Amino acid sequence: MPLEIVTIPCLSDNYAFLAHDAQSGATALIDAPEAGPILAELEARGWALSHVLLTHHHWDHVDGLPGILEKHPAKVIGAAADAHRLPPLDQQVSDGENFEIAGEPVQVMDVSGHTLGHVAYYIPQSAAVFTADSLMALGCGRLFEGTPEQMWRSLSKLAALPDDTLVCSGHEYTQSNAKFAVTVDPTNTALQQRVVDIDRARASGQPTVPSKLGLEKATNPFLRAEDPAILAHLGMEGADPVAVFAEIRGRKDNF
Repeated sequence: MPLEIVTIPCLSDNYAFLAHDAQSGATALIDAPEAGPILAELEARGWALSHVLLTHHHWDHVDGLPGILEKHPAKVIGAAADAHRLPPLDQQVSDGENFEIAGEPVQVMDVSGHTLGHVAYYIPQSAAVFTADSLMALGCGRLFEGTPEQMWRSLSKLAALPDDTLVCSGHEYTQSNAKFAVTVDPTNTALQQRVVDIDRARASGQPTVPSKLGLEKATNPFLRAEDPAILAHLGMEGADPVAVFAEIRGRKDNF
């Protein structure tokens, strides 16, 4: 049985996620932007938190943790490389390590770029990856600390996962990401259809996160730095993918 995944809107545009195993009752929280909505969701479902997985140290991913731990004294897991600026961790993990939640292996992936020490958590049996501010729906996080090379390597690592993987990212930025995406990939019909779908979802108050990795690979320009149509549009045929990615990221920063 795959884990049941629940998307929880927090703050103005953040998402936290619950991953719940009905058989054992184990429930993991991925990131803790604010306590209120997360505690309300746990209470409404009658779930007790067993684990908290932190992706990176930014305040809008960790500030809710103290209030949550008061009610749910769960095991807190985060990156060893980021431990000096994360809340206190019960378990420090590194790239390539595995740990278990309800008997399911969770793979730790270093996805530095947005920050150094940012990790994603991949749960292959449930076909889900929690990427926070690395790979996002139709986008990727700003490079606050890492280099374009680091972020391209991180995104390439995520893109190598199976297409049916659910990408659980950290923000509702998809509509603005879509407006930018069409400026660098204007002839992509899959992207044009996705824009329509996104606008429809947001108009009815639905989240656009999570998304399927296969859809990201077909439409997200930050995964498509080797795509001939994008290279032609940018006038960068034959350019190194890192240079193309850097160009796309720079354009998005100034969009």
